[in-house]
Amino acid sequence: MLSKNIENSLNNQIHIEAESSQIYLSMASWAETHGLEGISKFMYAQSDEERMHMLKLVKYINERGGHAQVSELKAPKTSYKTFKEMFQELYEHEIFVSVSINELVHIAFSEKDYATHNFLQWYVAEQIEEEAQAKIILDKINLIGDDKGGLYLFDRDVQQLTLNGSTSKGH
Repeated sequence: MLSKNIENSLNNQIHIEAESSQIYLSMASWAETHGLEGISKFMYAQSDEERMHMLKLVKYINERGGHAQVSELKAPKTSYKTFKEMFQELYEHEIFVSVSINELVHIAFSEKDYATHNFLQWYVAEQIEEEAQAKIILDKINLIGDDKGGLYLFDRDVQQLTLNGSTSKGH
């Protein structure tokens, strides 16, 4: 049985994961309309993954006797000056999500809810991967600079991340 505090905190995380999915879907659409096929495929996969993170929380809350809540979402940003700006925002958003997950872990530990604490460890590990991947992508973008040939290769490389399953790790 979940405490009301933990149930509310997990429901807040559902909201964050749903907004993450929408943000990444909007990024995918922007990239697609700018001819960045590889980046758009990568971002569509990221959006799907965030939705899966949300669904995992929904199931957990309901299975533990709580009631998962689906809430209204804020419309995401729909355009970016550059793909670098977009990936910078993705990286900053992943850091925000990590902070939220860490706060959830703290609440579960403080309330001695070790089942939820254990459940959340998957999210902790997932966020380490998400932040690292976003940082690596940003580092590559900074190496490219304004080189159009580099952008073409980068777009292909990011598409390979999607094709190789690195954005859908089977979780």
